[in-house]
Order: sequence, then structure tokens, then C-alpha cells
Amino acid sequence: MRYLIFLSIFLLLLATAQAQQINATLVESELILKDPPFAACHASTITSLPGKQLMAAWFGGAHEGSPDVCIWTSVYQEGRWTAPQRVADGVINDTLRYPCWNPVLFRTRAGRLFLFYKVGKTPRDWWGMLRRSHNDGLTWSAPERLPDSLLGPIKNKPVQLANGDILYPSSTESKDEKQWHIHLEKSDAEARHWQYIPVDCDTFGVIQPSILFYPGDSLQLLCRSRQNFVVQTWSADDGATWSPLSKTELPNPNSGTDAVTLRSGLQVLVYNPLLAGKEWWEGRSKLNVAVSRDGRHWQDVYKLEDEPKGEYSYPAVIQSPDGLVHITYTADRKNIKHVVLRVE
Repeated sequence: MRYLIFLSIFLLLLATAQAQQINATLVESELILKDPPFAACHASTITSLPGKQLMAAWFGGAHEGSPDVCIWTSVYQEGRWTAPQRVADGVINDTLRYPCWNPVLFRTRAGRLFLFYKVGKTPRDWWGMLRRSHNDGLTWSAPERLPDSLLGPIKNKPVQLANGDILYPSSTESKDEKQWHIHLEKSDAEARHWQYIPVDCDTFGVIQPSILFYPGDSLQLLCRSRQNFVVQTWSADDGATWSPLSKTELPNPNSGTDAVTLRSGLQVLVYNPLLAGKEWWEGRSKLNVAVSRDGRHWQDVYKLEDEPKGEYSYPAVIQSPDGLVHITYTADRKNIKHVVLRVE
């Protein structure tokens, strides 16, 4: 009798564990660029468009920080990515030109498509720019500079709150990397009437946050850090105030991450699961997908890259209307890779 009780408990626990098991399966994997019109590219972003289409953007030029670096886009339609189109540059006048940086695409619930990006000599002195489209990127408005002291999303996509306001994950970098600080910015649904929301970073050096949703008005930021771990902070009031920063259990080699909340409530994070090396590019040869139900306990479910060397970094991740998870990331600074997963 006791044996049957133990067996029943074991089977119940096994069934519960299997019910909670999360799997990620590959649907598609490809390079976006067939014949890149530039020597190097980096910092991709992706968003869904109507009709099962996607748009990706990145910066490309001779090398990161070169004055010829521009923002490029490509659209996924009818099963393939279109040839890249240049949509923004850093030309100031006939004799002055700065590089572009870190594009971020975002499409609102009302169908407004925004392209945020940076212009400036370095991340220490860049400024935020914005182009708008009312026809899903067929045409764009003239470039406009964001209000003074505001940068817009630094690397990762904003989110739209229930009341329509848009919350932007942002950060600043000083010449002393120990002074890296994150903050939030908020606008109305038309990317106007901006507000700055501070975050107390204490002694952490953190940049490039991403935003996750939880029940009620709870939000979580996950950040790139100089502390060899992904760093987090939580809000219980829809992003108005934030808790003290703390380390997660996830390693971070001072490299960008991105995360998204799926419609199922599952959290998905894409990150380099290594520690920092002596050089800035060390730790970027492996790229993983992790999932969590509560934002505190994470499980790796898929290896996007697992190489002894090379750079596979700066991921962007979204969920398309059909439920698939789309990820883009830098492929050795020569191309942008697009991977589609089914996570369930």
C-alpha cells in the first residue's frame, strides 16, 4: 500500500514537471543580407508588420564609429528578405558628418511605425533621432531630433502600456564606464509629450535595459552590466518608480541582451552566457535563449550560437502575431542573422 502511495506521488510529480517543461524548436534560420553593401554591420532591431511581414534595421558602414555608418532596413515578405535600403544618415552639412548608431523599430497598436536611432561621434555624446511612418515604412517623415536630455530607446524596443503611453528603456554612458546609468523615458502614443523617469543605479554600471510585463502593474528591467551578470530592477506601479538594482543568476560579459514577454506570460531572454574577458569582444561567441515564468529563475532552452570564437551579439527579440518568436543578432559584424523559434 505504501509503495502504491509513493508511486502515485512520484507519477504526480513527474507529470507536473513535464507539464511545466518549456521547449524551443527551430522553425527557420537565415542570414538577412545576401550581398552586404558595407564592410560591417551591428545592432539590429526587428518588428512585425501586417500581413505576416517583418522589418529589420541595423547600422552599417566601414566599421562601428565610422562617419559613413548609416541606418539600413530590410523587409521580410513572401518568404524572403528584401535588399537593404538606407533610411538615415548622420550628415550635418557639406563638411560635417557623424556616424549613426543603434536603431530601434517600434509599431504602436494604432499602426504608427517609429524608427529611433542615434547620431554622434561616440555613445558619450550622441543624441536621439526619430523618423515616423504612417504606411509601414513605404515612406518616412523627415528626421527629427528628440527633446534635449532625452535619447529614446538605447538598444531595445519600447513597450506600450494599457493607457497607450509608450515606455522607453534608455541609458547614458560617460567617459568613465563606471558611470553607466539606466533610466526610463515615457511619451504619449504619438511619441510626443516626453517625460524622464530616473532609476537609482547605486554602484552598478548598467546600460541597455529591456522591459518585461507581469500581472498587475508589475514590470522588470533586465540590463547589460559591467558586473559580469545581467542586472535587474522591478516596478510595481507601471514603471513610475523602481526598486534597487540587483544581480540575476545570469552571466553577462558586458554585452547587450534583449527580452520579451510572450502572450502566454512566459518571459524570453536572449543573452551571451559567458563572463567578460580582457578584450571587449570576448564572451560573445555563444548566444543562448533562456525562459522564465517569474523573472527570477531562468532556464536555457536553445543555443543560437556555440562557437569557440567570433562575435554573435546584440540580439533583438519579438513575438509575431502568429505566436512565433523572432530573433535577430549580429553575425561576426559581417551580417545580421534571423532565427525563428516556437517556444511553448
